[in-house]
Amino acid sequence: MPITSSAKKAIRVSKRKKVLNDRRTKTMKEAVKKIEKAVKAGKKDEAVQMLSSAYAAVDKAAKRGVIKKNNASRKKARLTRLVK
Repeated sequence: MPITSSAKKAIRVSKRKKVLNDRRTKTMKEAVKKIEKAVKAGKKDEAVQMLSSAYAAVDKAAKRGVIKKNNASRKKARLTRLVK
């Protein structure tokens, strides 16, 4: 258990950040899964339209430090290859 007030505040802040990070991760994963599902169903034109929203979600996650930039780049490359 934290004793000092700064340690207590640090725990509160980290909980808030965790919620935001989890939300960003969830939106990113959902966007990727939507595209994969569309490609599996044979709706490539739909998947191409969803690509920009997935890119945005991945880029935001990388910008905020949820994932690293090379990981984001790799995800985007794999999505592009999947769709084309």
